[in-house]
Order: sequence, then structure tokens, then C-alpha cells
Amino acid sequence: MPANRPVLIALTALAPVSWGTTYAVTTEFLPPDRPLFTALMRALPAGLLLLALARVLPRGAWWGKVAVLGALNIGMFLPLLFLAAYRLPGGTAAAVGSAGPLCVVALSALLLGQRPAARSVLAGVVAAFGVSLVVLRAAGALDTLGLLAALASTVSMSAGVVLTQRWGRPEGVGPLALTGWQLTAGGLLIAPVAFLAEGPPPALDGAAVGGYLYLALAGTAVAYWLWFRGIGRLTATQVTFLGPLSPLTAAVVGWAALGEALTPVQMAGMALAFGATLAAQPAPGAKAAARPSARPSARPSARPSFSSASKNGRKDSMDLTGPALRR
Repeated sequence: MPANRPVLIALTALAPVSWGTTYAVTTEFLPPDRPLFTALMRALPAGLLLLALARVLPRGAWWGKVAVLGALNIGMFLPLLFLAAYRLPGGTAAAVGSAGPLCVVALSALLLGQRPAARSVLAGVVAAFGVSLVVLRAAGALDTLGLLAALASTVSMSAGVVLTQRWGRPEGVGPLALTGWQLTAGGLLIAPVAFLAEGPPPALDGAAVGGYLYLALAGTAVAYWLWFRGIGRLTATQVTFLGPLSPLTAAVVGWAALGEALTPVQMAGMALAFGATLAAQPAPGAKAAARPSARPSARPSARPSFSSASKNGRKDSMDLTGPALRR
């Protein structure tokens, strides 16, 4: 579908763009110092909503695959990201997260057998450098645990992106169900940790309720559906190179809505990162790279009201809340 590929890329890019608004929503509307509760409120309600809409449950080996994907993409990624954001100054966590495309290139070579292209490696380095110019500030000694958490969150999401493409989807199951499975699994993983570490839920005012609704619906349910849909139809490398749009969006929102100034160096970094993102995408007439899964020739004619996914087939189908999220 070469003619539709730019539209698909643009729709997938809406996911990291929406994640880039998380910082402003968190700082302006949500209770302070509740990162795990915020991660839980993003993942579990959105997952249950999509699960109810899809009305399909995993079956067989897919229970284990969903547990792994839900942990990598949601359950481990979000808490690690928040831990890094709370322990590191400024945009250091975002700078570490901007190495995600390079991590995906390496994991794609290892798990998908995709040879790293020099263009992708160069674009990854330029994107990481550009994001660093945008988000980094002068700081003293960096917290070791925070750095390890930031690195672990980047590896977790990168591995989740690659495995999501490697495993595809069961036959007859769409991206809506796959997204709901992962968000629910990740949310259930976060729930006990959040209550043990942070205690009972905080009191919420109207602004907080609105903020959580926005994050759960637009920033999670819709955004992750677009993200996993894109992973199924593009290469893992193409999708992950859209990730730097998240910290860039956070910087623009901070400038436009929160009165944060943008220096010439930051604007140059934004231009570099955005240019690298575009350069990593295929030309409109380019031939799509081979993917490990293929679309089934037919879909089931009817779907039960709440059924299990059928055969363990393969099918063509990112807080990254954005990596710019911090306290």
C-alpha cells in the first residue's frame, strides 16, 4: 500500500505526539508525587475499555505472549520511566529515551533478522543528538538509579516493539484487541506495586479527573491503538523513529501553553530530530520491507459477544507515555 503509507505513518505519529502532552497535563492537573498511581490510571481503565469493545480474549500460547508484551510495553516501561523522571534532572530521561531507535535497530537485527541500514543508524544518532539539544540542561552529578531506570525503560519499550512485530497477532484479531490485552496486563502488573509503594488513591478534584480521563482515553487507549496498529503495518524501525516526536511535542507545548522559552540551540535540536525522523521513513514510492507476518486471506464472518482468539496465526496489523514525561 505505497499510496497509503504516508497516511499510515502520520496516524502512527499521533501516538508519540499525544504522549508529548503528558508532561503539561501531569504538572498542571494531576496530584503531585503519584507516578505509579498515574501509570495505573492510564493503563488499566484504557485496557478494560478496549477489552470490552473488542470482546476477544487471548487463547493458548497468546496468554503468555500477552503477559510478556504487556510487561515490556506497559507494566515495566511506565514505572521505570516515572522512576527515571523523578530522579533525574530536567530532560535527562528524555535524552536517554531518544536512544530507543538505535536500540530497536539492534534488536531488529537480533530478533527479526533485519540487517541494520547505515541510513537508520545515522538517523538514530542525529535524532538522539537533536533531542538532547532540546531537553538537556546543565546539571550536577546524575543519580545512578535514575540513569539505570531510564536505560531499562528504553530497552523495555524497544524490546516490546520488536516482539510485537515478531509475534504479530492471532488470526482474526485486530489491533484493538491486542492493545486492550497489553494495557490490561500491564495495568494489572502495576496495580499491586502502586498500592504497596504509594498507598491508597489520592483525593481527586475535577481537574484531576479530567486530566486522568484525557490520559486514559486520548493519551493511552487511542494512542496505543494507533501505535500497535502502526507496528503491524510498518517495520519496527520506522515506527520507533517516530518516538522523538514525543519530547519535541512536550517542548512545543511547554513553550506555547506554559510560557517556557525556547533557545536557538533548542530550535536547532528540534530541526535535527524532526529531520532525522523524516529521513528514517521510506520514500513514498519505496518498496515496503519484508515483515515476519502475513495477513490472512479471510476474516471470520461473525464474532461472538465475548470470545477467545482463535488460531495462533500471524497477521499484519510506543509515555512511550512520551519519554519527555517528568515531574
